[in-house]
Amino acid sequence: MNDLDSRIDRHKGQLEKIRERVETQFQSFVRLESSGGIVLLGCAIIALIWANSPWGDTYYHLWKTKLAFKFGTFEMSHPLYHWINDGLMALFFFLVGLEIKREVLVGELNTVRKAMLPIFAAVGGMLLPALIYAFANRGTEFMDGWGIPMATDIAFALAIMAMLGKRVPLALKVFLTAVAIVDDLGAVLVIAFFYSGNLAVNMLLAAAGGLALAFIFNAAGVKRPLPYAIVGLVVWYFVHESGIHATIAGVLVAMAIPAGSSMRLNEFIERCRRLLTRMEQDTPHDSHHGNDYVVSIENACTDVEPPLLRMEHALQPWIAYLIMPLFALANAGVVLSGDALSSLGHTVAIGIGGGLLVGKLIGVASFTWLAVRLGVAELPQNVGWKQIGGVAMLCGVGFTMSLFIANLAFKDEALLATAKMGILCASLVAGVAGYLLLARTGQTAEQRAAA
Repeated sequence: MNDLDSRIDRHKGQLEKIRERVETQFQSFVRLESSGGIVLLGCAIIALIWANSPWGDTYYHLWKTKLAFKFGTFEMSHPLYHWINDGLMALFFFLVGLEIKREVLVGELNTVRKAMLPIFAAVGGMLLPALIYAFANRGTEFMDGWGIPMATDIAFALAIMAMLGKRVPLALKVFLTAVAIVDDLGAVLVIAFFYSGNLAVNMLLAAAGGLALAFIFNAAGVKRPLPYAIVGLVVWYFVHESGIHATIAGVLVAMAIPAGSSMRLNEFIERCRRLLTRMEQDTPHDSHHGNDYVVSIENACTDVEPPLLRMEHALQPWIAYLIMPLFALANAGVVLSGDALSSLGHTVAIGIGGGLLVGKLIGVASFTWLAVRLGVAELPQNVGWKQIGGVAMLCGVGFTMSLFIANLAFKDEALLATAKMGILCASLVAGVAGYLLLARTGQTAEQRAAA
């Protein structure tokens, strides 16, 4: 029995590690986003090199290649870049929706007091860039691009912050992530209300019906991902045909994913303890028969992890290492000719650059100060105002979401290329400046303790 007790204690320790892994989801998210940002940067560089190489024509021809999906009499035919921007990016927005829901339920946005600081910061970081762009383009036909500098690319921002290692406190990474998530929510609302076409009411009603079915699944206790995936595809199609941008379907379906587990942690521990005891007693010499118990333990592990977290874990590598890099590869290619460089003097590029560099810095920092001054929030532990300034500068790295909104705002290819030049140059400057600011103000954990 002593040997059995020791094995149970050992497995109990392993279960405790599983619990700790679930509780430190944010840290694994940061690591994944950071490394994903490096891959994203690599694909953006490849796109620029490819577009400016002797084989540049193949770059544009590839993404404009028509791909058709046929099933009986049903057919959808779109260029490759459309399937990426409207199709695969719906999965990115689905992940964004999961992250928003998690943060609201159990993360940095689950209480009014905790949520106020990132909400204030994000609102300032969206409002001021939009105003700067609107001011730069007042009286012109380019006003549709006002939403472009509102966005922050969390993958790039966290990747830059990760390069500073322990000189950046974890609380600062949490703050940046919370600001970017609120920022993403704002971008989703902007896309839904301001960058959608003429609405087809019948398609919207059909999408609403599919979404209602997903919520019924949730209420009925359906935890498996397949039913939600099927409904999600249906909702995506109807939203795509409704006039609202198809990626919004990802966020809507994410809200229906269950956030509660089928089994409490103490029940999970007790079940695994019983299974391990029976496994020890029933199969001392028959390892093959013990596989049944292993399967039962695996099922218990599935039941104790909320479907929301399970889907988030499963999707994150695909989003970070495939979908986002593919989006960058398809959208970051800009011909760097003399005309393209001179386009940086265009009011569109000036509005985007001013919004991302000046608007984000002043907006995020000033609204953070306002939240603290009003007493509705306080700075995170071990975080000073100079570091807030560094984070505010990093928020000017727009890239992915800015490119995404630029594609919605401008259909003219020359104007879109101008917007991309503004986004790429401003994001590069913001990233370098944010890194330097945080590097000058950052301290290691040992240095902070000594101080």
